[in-house]
Amino acid sequence: MIELKKTNLSVRAERALLLQAISPRGGGCDGESLEELARLAATAGARVVDGITQKKHRIDPTYYIGKGKALELAALCSDRDIDVVICDADLTPAQIRNLEKILNSKVIDRSELILDIFAHRASTKQSQLQVELAQLEYTLPRLKRMWTHLDRYEGGIGTRGPGEKQLEVDRRLVSKKIHELKKRLKEIEGHRRQEVAARRECFKISLVGYTNAGKSTLMNALTDAAVSVEDKLFSTLDTKTRLLRLGNGRKTLLSDTVGFIKKLPHHLVASFHATLEEVRQADLLLHVADASSPSVIEQVESVNDVLKELGSDKKPSILVLNKIDVLSDDAITTLLTAKHRHAVSVSALSGQGLDELRTNIVEFLEDRCVDLRLTCGATDGRLCGYLYEKGHVLSKKALGNKLHFHVLIEQKYIPRIKKLSGDAVISCPGAEPLGL
Repeated sequence: MIELKKTNLSVRAERALLLQAISPRGGGCDGESLEELARLAATAGARVVDGITQKKHRIDPTYYIGKGKALELAALCSDRDIDVVICDADLTPAQIRNLEKILNSKVIDRSELILDIFAHRASTKQSQLQVELAQLEYTLPRLKRMWTHLDRYEGGIGTRGPGEKQLEVDRRLVSKKIHELKKRLKEIEGHRRQEVAARRECFKISLVGYTNAGKSTLMNALTDAAVSVEDKLFSTLDTKTRLLRLGNGRKTLLSDTVGFIKKLPHHLVASFHATLEEVRQADLLLHVADASSPSVIEQVESVNDVLKELGSDKKPSILVLNKIDVLSDDAITTLLTAKHRHAVSVSALSGQGLDELRTNIVEFLEDRCVDLRLTCGATDGRLCGYLYEKGHVLSKKALGNKLHFHVLIEQKYIPRIKKLSGDAVISCPGAEPLGL
C-alpha cells in the first residue's frame, strides 16, 4: 500500500515579497491589484515585507520578470530574509522552477495562494473535498516531487514500463485521486440538488459578490442569522440559508455563498459547483458590492464573469452597493445606479437603506405574482394556510360558510392551489397563461 504525503504549501508565518509584472500587451495591473495581493497574503498568514512592480514590454516566458531583474531580486531576497515570493499572476511550471533556482526562495503564484487560503478556511467535509480537488487539478501539471513514497510502487507486472520514472508514478497517483474526489463530489452535488429541489416552491434569493464586500454582514442584518463575520477575504466558503421575512406574512429563503475575486482559479469554480448550486437555482440574486472600494466597478465585472461561467449571468438581480457609511464620495454609486436598472445603496452595518432593499425585493416578488381571487369553504384550513404561507393576502371576507380571498401569489404555486382547492372558485386576469 502506498502512503502519500502532500507538501504543505501554506505561507503562514513566512516573510513574503510580492511581485507584479506590468505588460501593456497583457492589459497591465495597478496598485490596487498589488494591494489586493497583499491582503490575500495576509489572509494566508504571511508577513508581507515588500512589494515590487516590474514594467515589461512583454512577460518573460522563462523568468516572468526577466533574468536580469530576477538576479537583482535574488540579492533583495537574501538581504530581507525572504521565505516566499508571491507573484500576482498565474505562472507556468517552468517560470516557477527557474525563479526558485535564482531566488533561492519558494515561489508561488496568485492561484496557488488563493488555493492555500481556501484549504485553510475549509471547515466542512464538502468544502475540504472541493478544495483538495482544486489543489490536485492545479498541481497535476506542476508536479515537482511534491509527494513522498514508501518503497512499494503502485501496480504490478505488466503495468509499468522498465524505464518509468517516479514523476510518472506521481502523476498516475494524482490522477487516480482526482477521479475518486470527483466521484465523491458528484454524489454530494446530487444530494445538494435534491435539497434545493425540495425547496422549489419557495422563493429563493442568493447573495453573491466580491469577497469581503459584506455579504455575511448583510445576511445577518436581514435575517438575524448570526453568521460569522470577519474582515478577511473568503471568510465564508460554505453556503448558509436562512428565512427572510418581508412583512405581511411574506417570506423567502436567503442564501449566503462563497465570495468571488478577480482571476478566481477555474479549478475552484469547477470544484465548488455543489456549493454554488444555490446560485444556479436562485430566483433572484443580490449582487453585493463594496461601494467604498476604488475598484468597485472592476469587482462588479469580475463577479459577473464568474456568474457567466456558472451560467447564472442572465438571472434577475439587484445590485446592492454596500458600505455607504464609509463612503467619502458618492460619484461611483451615482454612476453604478445610473448604469444598473435595479441598484440600492445600503450600509449592512448601520442599517441604512435596508428598508429600501426590502421594498425592492417585495416589488420584484409582486411583479412575478398574479392577482388571484378565490372562494372556498370556511373549513378548508389547508388551502387557507397555503394561501397565507405562499402568497400575500390582500383581503379576506367571510360570507356565510364561504371565504372570499384576494391574493397576490407567484404563478408557480397555482397548480398546487388547484389541487388543494377542490370545488373552490378561482379566477384571475391571467387565466389563459395559467391554464386555469
